Amino acid sequence: MDRPRRVLPHLPSRPTWRCQSCGIAWPCSPAKLRLLGEYRENRTALMVYLATLKAEAAEHLAELDSSTPPADLDRRFLHWATPVL
Repeated sequence: MDRPRRVLPHLPSRPTWRCQSCGIAWPCSPAKLRLLGEYRENRTALMVYLATLKAEAAEHLAELDSSTPPADLDRRFLHWATPVL
């Protein structure tokens, strides 16, 4: 009998900031959808949360790669969640 596969949540794996479930750069699409759902009533709180995570990721990723964080962290962490006015 086959055992059911354990499904990992789409959370960041620190210090690489890759998704624990799918392995792509976090936040992955499933993580973005979950976060938008969780913060649907408070986009400002989502932006504050993501900015905090972006700062943490910049620090971790800089330690992994010659003290230089990736240049696209704003796009990766913030631009997709910016409310359209």
